[in-house]
Amino acid sequence: MEASGKVLYRQRQVFFFFLLGLSLVAGSEPRRYSVVEEAEGTSFVTNLAEDLGLGKEELSSRWPKVISKGNRLHFQLNHETGDLVLNEKLDREEFCGYTEPCVLRFQVLLENPLEFFQAELQIIDRNDHTPVFSDKDIVLKISESSAPGTTFPLNNAQDMDVGQNNIENYIISPNSYFRVLTRIRNDGRKYPELVMDKALDREEEAELRLTLTAQDGGSPPRSGTTQVYIKVMDVNDNAPKFEQPLYRVQIHEDSPIGSLVTTVVATDVDIGINGEVSYSLFQASEEITKTFDINQKTGEIVLKKQLDFEIAQFYEVNVEARDGGSLSGKCTVLTQVTDVNDNVPEITISAYTKEVPENSPETVVAVFSVSDVDSEENGKVICFIQDGLPFFLKSSSENFFTLLTEGPLDREERAEYTIVITVSDLGSPRLQSQHQVTVRVSDVNDNAPAFSQRAYTLRVRENNSPGLALGSVRAWDADEGTNAQLSYSLLPSPSAPASPSPSASASSSSGRPQQPAPGALVSIDADSGQLFALRALDFEALQARALSERDAPRHRLVVLVRDNGDPPLSASVTLHVLLVDGFSQPYLPLPAAPDAAAAATGARPERLTVYLVVALAAVSSLFLCSLLAFVAARLCRRAGRAEAAAAAAGALAGPEGHFPGHLLDAGGAGTLSHSYQYEVCAGATGTTDFKVLKPILPYFQGHTPGPEIQEN
Repeated sequence: MEASGKVLYRQRQVFFFFLLGLSLVAGSEPRRYSVVEEAEGTSFVTNLAEDLGLGKEELSSRWPKVISKGNRLHFQLNHETGDLVLNEKLDREEFCGYTEPCVLRFQVLLENPLEFFQAELQIIDRNDHTPVFSDKDIVLKISESSAPGTTFPLNNAQDMDVGQNNIENYIISPNSYFRVLTRIRNDGRKYPELVMDKALDREEEAELRLTLTAQDGGSPPRSGTTQVYIKVMDVNDNAPKFEQPLYRVQIHEDSPIGSLVTTVVATDVDIGINGEVSYSLFQASEEITKTFDINQKTGEIVLKKQLDFEIAQFYEVNVEARDGGSLSGKCTVLTQVTDVNDNVPEITISAYTKEVPENSPETVVAVFSVSDVDSEENGKVICFIQDGLPFFLKSSSENFFTLLTEGPLDREERAEYTIVITVSDLGSPRLQSQHQVTVRVSDVNDNAPAFSQRAYTLRVRENNSPGLALGSVRAWDADEGTNAQLSYSLLPSPSAPASPSPSASASSSSGRPQQPAPGALVSIDADSGQLFALRALDFEALQARALSERDAPRHRLVVLVRDNGDPPLSASVTLHVLLVDGFSQPYLPLPAAPDAAAAATGARPERLTVYLVVALAAVSSLFLCSLLAFVAARLCRRAGRAEAAAAAAGALAGPEGHFPGHLLDAGGAGTLSHSYQYEVCAGATGTTDFKVLKPILPYFQGHTPGPEIQEN
């Protein structure tokens, strides 16, 4: 699981660097491809391996990715063959409308090493739309006084296709009076214009019915028709005339529905019905009729729906003024939509990592882009994050930003950060949006374990039970997880003649302490830090043993704690073991190894041992002398037994030589300071026998206690 997590983390880092490289290759020449619209979803586009000059295996090993605008899956890439095919049918009119050429841009990303290629797919128009007239019937009222050559513009047909697939020409059914010309408007669209070839005579023919056909240039061509009804009117020789042929107006995109755009005015010098003028939208597309409305009597043009600068920046509105007769005049209203700051900036996160290792240098956290569809100052954006965080933003290219750490993070100081990315435009009033990013700091083993005390003192009562828990030491680690899992062990004292390595301990669930070194008194559980006695501690035996400095390391211990990090960190502490005697001083410490201060002053533990031996010998001698004096006094009272008393006094002298002061009471019942017992027997005859027993422990002048005593 850990290995897969590391692989995923590395893949994320590589992906971040892919996106950072966008700015470096933005200026490269894009590769161009083409496909016919409405092609099947699996249609072949190109072979990327051949285009990029790569082998199929190399292309597959570099994990190619195809990225389209809005992350839409327009393509499928076969990693084994390198074939790039369509994932869905593409409708050119959906993507580009009337724009030509229709280009769909996408990018190809390669890993190992990072490469970025721009590509363009041109969607070639297919003649899949038929020209359609908005009006099924076109009615024209033409005065009989109209001269030959007079033109009458007609409503054009609509064709969603572009280029040669759009409307190519108009034709009209054969007749004696009219022909049709195909004209081109300012925006490039073609419309029909009816031309009179012969003067009309209402009395001869009052009405004409013609068929107007619109043909596109596709192969095969498509066509649409409408009926043209021509009513021949009586003489009306003055057409309405606008005050100006071209009106230029501006209107804010946030203007409410019903707002007045402008008012057009036309006049007709005729009188009566021939001088009555009515207004209407002329040659208006579906978009124009949905957006604007005109009052037929006043010429006021008002909004029918909300404007949006980001969709359309200007409109060309053609207005026709028609009198009560058959004459009409026309004008054009160019309406410019002015931008207002009505779009909130958007944030698009391209790459994001939720976890960053502590102690890492400057690290990429997120890569994102910002956009605002408004124009000029309303579309300019600034990006920032809150203060007081160890992160900063870096602009990698236009409207692309990278969120990075300022330096190494410390998980023990703060384990998680919530970063609010704020994007604001420069419009008035300013609009802004925010995106929240949460980053967790993953742990690194950068903290060594620490004990709660600088040194520990363990007091143990003698004759304790083997295996009994004596106490515990505690350490803590500021890291987390496996980096904070601690194990305890005992190390030999630095002054010990040998330093055997501690054995591995059992798990905490087993409750078994660490395998001890030979002769050790105490062991420790590696997981819990619990201390155990390995055997019963006898004060007298230990006191006899401890006279030698070589046993000191067994009573002054060093506890080592180690974490489970990589690499592991450790700490140590000194543990003093003090034994509680049952009858003499309340606490009598086992001899400790010389510390730094004692080493500096030259003091040695043997001095304390010598003092104890001398004191013990002095007390024993004083007690023996008192006993001898008491016995001598008793014997003097008995004159009849002076010789026997003298012989007995001679026997009380004891063995010659120095009495070993380091031996303790072995009987366990008396209060004498040496290992002699005296037995007094009183007989019925009045004679008293005073028996002197030999020492329980044999002693030889100039010898120390044998190893069997030291190791008992």
